[in-house]
Amino acid sequence: MNKLIYLAEDEANIRIPLKAFLEKEGYEVKAFENGDLLYDAFVEKAPDLIVLDVMMPGSSGFIICTKIRALSTIPIIILTARGSDEDYTTGISLGADDYLTKPFSPIKLVMRVKALFRRLEMSQKDAPSVLEKTTLEFGDIVIDVDNLMTFCNGAELRLTNTELKFFMHLIKNKDKAVSRDELLSKVWEHEYAIETRVTDDTVKRLRKKLVEAKSNVSVETVWGFGFRIGFKDEA
Repeated sequence: MNKLIYLAEDEANIRIPLKAFLEKEGYEVKAFENGDLLYDAFVEKAPDLIVLDVMMPGSSGFIICTKIRALSTIPIIILTARGSDEDYTTGISLGADDYLTKPFSPIKLVMRVKALFRRLEMSQKDAPSVLEKTTLEFGDIVIDVDNLMTFCNGAELRLTNTELKFFMHLIKNKDKAVSRDELLSKVWEHEYAIETRVTDDTVKRLRKKLVEAKSNVSVETVWGFGFRIGFKDEA
């Protein structure tokens, strides 16, 4: 079955070509003139991926992203015309998995979509067989690898697909620090230019969720290099 993508973009001269290019790649695409229409469709049936413009009539893409993140960890790509650090930071902090700054070619969006789907598929392929251990554990964190779910002290810790793959990579490499370059390669892939700050913003989201869950696990910065996983009571 073809992957289903929801696209919200109020400008027809952008929405129509994007829809056509994605459909040419074999995706099923439903396009909407605003985010509110997309959200209504999402409530009825969740797609496999969402593409959201920021500036639209009605609710902004940021508002729609927040509403969707309250219900789902589905991959989300944010489209922004301003390209400001504020837009970037807001989108990533709200849980978007990626973003594109206008103007951009439809081919670039197709590449981002493919990369996100590969990321999700690789996470699923990383799941061990029934003969192997199907959980990753560190401190009070338990990750159900088969179902891609994370728990802290028995309560579900809702992570986006990107956050989950990031977290899993740190736990699998718990005995060493992991460089930003390695994380970019393993989590985001080096298929396109991406700022290293995306790793820092992902860490900020993870830290916030760990604090809210009162976890004893922390993600520590190794200055000038990357990150390692540790415990809050460590010196």
